Amino acid sequence: MPSPRTEWILPSGEYRVTTDRARVDLDVVHSFLKNESYWAQHRSREQNARAVELSTCFSVIHESTGAMVGFARVLTDDVSFGWVADVFVLADHRGRGLAGVLIARLVAEIHGRDDVPFLHATTTNTVAISRYRSLGFEARRTVDALGLTPPA
Repeated sequence: MPSPRTEWILPSGEYRVTTDRARVDLDVVHSFLKNESYWAQHRSREQNARAVELSTCFSVIHESTGAMVGFARVLTDDVSFGWVADVFVLADHRGRGLAGVLIARLVAEIHGRDDVPFLHATTTNTVAISRYRSLGFEARRTVDALGLTPPA
Protein backbone atom coordinates (compact mmCIF):
# COMPACT_ATOMS: atom_id res chain seq x y z
CA MET A 1 0.00 0.00 0.00
CA PRO A 2 1.44 3.37 -0.95
CA SER A 3 2.27 5.59 1.98
CA PRO A 4 1.07 9.18 2.33
CA ARG A 5 2.93 11.73 0.24
CA THR A 6 6.17 12.87 1.77
CA GLU A 7 8.76 15.36 0.54
CA TRP A 8 12.32 16.23 1.42
CA ILE A 9 14.17 19.28 0.11
CA LEU A 10 17.88 18.62 -0.20
CA PRO A 11 20.19 20.96 1.74
CA SER A 12 21.33 22.72 -1.44
CA GLY A 13 17.71 23.65 -2.15
CA GLU A 14 18.32 22.63 -5.74
CA TYR A 15 16.47 19.28 -5.56
CA ARG A 16 13.47 17.73 -3.87
CA VAL A 17 12.66 14.06 -3.28
CA THR A 18 8.95 13.36 -3.24
CA THR A 19 6.57 10.42 -3.10
CA ASP A 20 3.87 12.50 -4.77
CA ARG A 21 2.74 10.19 -7.61
CA ALA A 22 1.65 13.23 -9.64
CA ARG A 23 5.35 14.22 -9.90
CA VAL A 24 6.33 10.95 -11.63
CA ASP A 25 7.12 11.74 -15.26
CA LEU A 26 6.24 8.47 -16.97
CA ASP A 27 7.90 9.63 -20.20
CA VAL A 28 11.22 10.00 -18.37
CA VAL A 29 10.81 6.70 -16.52
CA HIS A 30 9.93 4.78 -19.66
CA SER A 31 12.65 6.41 -21.77
CA PHE A 32 15.35 5.66 -19.21
CA LEU A 33 14.23 2.08 -18.61
CA LYS A 34 13.80 1.36 -22.33
CA ASN A 35 17.00 3.01 -23.55
CA GLU A 36 19.49 3.07 -20.67
CA SER A 37 18.72 0.18 -18.32
CA TYR A 38 19.81 -3.39 -18.81
CA TRP A 39 17.03 -4.81 -16.64
CA ALA A 40 13.85 -3.30 -18.07
CA GLN A 41 14.41 -2.71 -21.78
CA HIS A 42 11.67 -5.20 -22.61
CA ARG A 43 8.91 -3.36 -20.73
CA SER A 44 6.25 -1.46 -22.62
CA ARG A 45 5.15 2.00 -21.57
CA GLU A 46 1.90 0.45 -20.32
CA GLN A 47 3.83 -2.03 -18.17
CA ASN A 48 5.94 0.77 -16.69
CA ALA A 49 2.75 2.73 -15.98
CA ARG A 50 1.29 -0.27 -14.16
CA ALA A 51 4.52 -0.75 -12.17
CA VAL A 52 4.37 2.90 -11.09
CA GLU A 53 0.73 2.50 -10.12
CA LEU A 54 1.46 -0.50 -7.91
CA SER A 55 4.52 0.99 -6.18
CA THR A 56 5.52 3.72 -3.81
CA CYS A 57 7.53 5.96 -6.11
CA PHE A 58 10.30 8.36 -5.17
CA SER A 59 10.99 11.12 -7.69
CA VAL A 60 13.94 13.51 -7.61
CA ILE A 61 12.76 16.91 -8.85
CA HIS A 62 15.10 19.65 -10.05
CA GLU A 63 13.59 22.67 -8.30
CA SER A 64 14.43 25.38 -10.82
CA THR A 65 13.05 23.48 -13.83
CA GLY A 66 10.47 21.23 -12.20
CA ALA A 67 11.90 18.31 -14.18
CA MET A 68 12.05 14.81 -12.74
CA VAL A 69 15.74 13.82 -12.86
CA GLY A 70 15.81 10.71 -10.68
CA PHE A 71 13.49 7.90 -9.74
CA ALA A 72 13.12 4.74 -7.67
CA ARG A 73 10.17 2.64 -6.63
CA VAL A 74 9.41 0.31 -3.76
CA LEU A 75 7.14 -2.70 -3.89
CA THR A 76 6.01 -4.24 -0.63
CA ASP A 77 3.82 -6.95 0.80
CA ASP A 78 3.15 -4.51 3.70
CA VAL A 79 4.35 -7.17 6.11
CA SER A 80 8.00 -8.06 5.76
CA PHE A 81 9.93 -6.48 2.91
CA GLY A 82 10.30 -3.51 0.60
CA TRP A 83 11.83 -4.36 -2.76
CA VAL A 84 13.79 -1.46 -4.24
CA ALA A 85 13.50 -1.29 -8.04
CA ASP A 86 14.19 0.85 -11.10
CA VAL A 87 16.64 3.23 -9.42
CA PHE A 88 18.20 5.87 -11.64
CA VAL A 89 19.46 9.45 -11.85
CA LEU A 90 19.71 11.07 -15.27
CA ALA A 91 23.26 11.54 -16.53
CA ASP A 92 23.24 15.36 -16.39
CA HIS A 93 22.47 15.25 -12.66
CA ARG A 94 24.84 12.49 -11.53
CA GLY A 95 27.79 13.17 -9.25
CA ARG A 96 25.76 15.35 -6.87
CA GLY A 97 24.87 12.70 -4.29
CA LEU A 98 21.29 12.40 -5.51
CA ALA A 99 21.29 8.60 -5.70
CA GLY A 100 22.55 8.42 -2.13
CA VAL A 101 19.83 10.75 -0.86
CA LEU A 102 17.19 8.93 -2.89
CA ILE A 103 18.21 5.53 -1.49
CA ALA A 104 18.51 6.91 2.07
CA ARG A 105 14.99 8.34 1.91
CA LEU A 106 13.40 5.18 0.55
CA VAL A 107 15.29 2.96 3.01
CA ALA A 108 14.04 5.18 5.87
CA GLU A 109 10.51 4.82 4.49
CA ILE A 110 10.83 1.02 4.33
CA HIS A 111 12.26 0.85 7.86
CA GLY A 112 9.42 3.11 9.02
CA ARG A 113 7.01 0.38 7.97
CA ASP A 114 9.01 -2.19 9.99
CA ASP A 115 9.96 -3.84 6.71
CA VAL A 116 13.40 -4.90 5.49
CA PRO A 117 14.81 -3.17 2.39
CA PHE A 118 15.68 -5.64 -0.35
CA LEU A 119 17.25 -5.24 -3.76
CA HIS A 120 19.20 -7.36 -6.15
CA ALA A 121 21.99 -6.63 -8.60
CA THR A 122 23.67 -8.89 -11.10
CA THR A 123 27.15 -9.93 -9.99
CA THR A 124 28.57 -8.30 -13.13
CA ASN A 125 27.14 -4.88 -12.18
CA THR A 126 30.08 -3.96 -9.99
CA VAL A 127 29.30 -0.22 -10.17
CA ALA A 128 25.84 -0.73 -8.63
CA ILE A 129 27.16 -3.19 -6.06
CA SER A 130 29.89 -0.75 -5.01
CA ARG A 131 27.40 2.11 -4.79
CA TYR A 132 24.91 0.14 -2.69
CA ARG A 133 27.68 -1.06 -0.38
CA SER A 134 28.78 2.55 0.09
CA LEU A 135 25.21 3.25 1.23
CA GLY A 136 25.33 0.52 3.88
CA PHE A 137 23.88 -2.42 1.97
CA GLU A 138 25.56 -5.77 2.52
CA ALA A 139 25.46 -8.84 0.33
CA ARG A 140 23.30 -11.48 1.97
CA ARG A 141 24.34 -14.12 -0.50
CA THR A 142 25.17 -14.70 -4.11
CA VAL A 143 22.70 -16.93 -5.89
CA ASP A 144 22.42 -18.55 -9.28
CA ALA A 145 19.05 -17.74 -10.79
CA LEU A 146 17.10 -19.14 -13.69
CA GLY A 147 14.39 -17.05 -15.29
CA LEU A 148 11.55 -19.24 -16.52
CA THR A 149 8.77 -18.32 -18.90
CA PRO A 150 5.67 -20.50 -19.40
CA PRO A 151 4.61 -21.46 -22.92
CA ALA A 152 2.48 -18.89 -24.74
